[in-house]
Amino acid sequence: MTRIYISLIMLVVTAMACKKDNYDSPNARLSGHLVYKGEPIGVEYDQVKFELYQYGFGKTGPMLGLIAPDGSYSMLLFNGEYKLIIPSGQGPFKWKQTPTGAPDTTIIAMNGNQELDLEVTPYYMIRHPQLSASGANVSGTFAIEKIITDASAKDIENVSLYINKTQFVSGTDNVAVKTINGSDITDPNTINLSVAVPSLSPAQNYVYARIGVKIAGVEDRILSNVTRIQL
Repeated sequence: MTRIYISLIMLVVTAMACKKDNYDSPNARLSGHLVYKGEPIGVEYDQVKFELYQYGFGKTGPMLGLIAPDGSYSMLLFNGEYKLIIPSGQGPFKWKQTPTGAPDTTIIAMNGNQELDLEVTPYYMIRHPQLSASGANVSGTFAIEKIITDASAKDIENVSLYINKTQFVSGTDNVAVKTINGSDITDPNTINLSVAVPSLSPAQNYVYARIGVKIAGVEDRILSNVTRIQL
């Protein structure tokens, strides 16, 4: 009898496992960009997150999504209704808020693939970046536009020119950086930075460059597009 009892339990467990394995995988792709007036906003790799909620199915916690360095995102989901927010403190921008100051919600009805840009208001935008090499130096010329000018406006803490061997370029991923303090910027319409390219091992005749702006009191930087520079 004991053997029969154990065999029956194993059959039930196996049937339940097979049933679980037969559930469809998520196959609806939600994708888009973090934008300001349609222009993608660059951020640091693996730093800016958003949250998706789908009530039901026994789950109430968020699914976390990441914004890529070029401002894009992509997730595979089941069809259904979701609620999306960008939590407070995420990104070098302001996400829409409720009258009480909490992050507002975007409702997403998934029925197959969908593209959805996430509109935000950055504190600053990097304008007209021009990156080039001269000898053993990489130079950058650009402007900074102040977008938020009301009582919630913030100052620039510093501005940096980063270079790296790979396309992952930021304050934490670089082989060299040149930084100036925001208080040393005399003309935000014309900012010039130059950084020496160090000895690279293994050697390569190109680097990737990017400009970053650190805003006072904000953890995440806003960054320009990554540019490949031939040396």
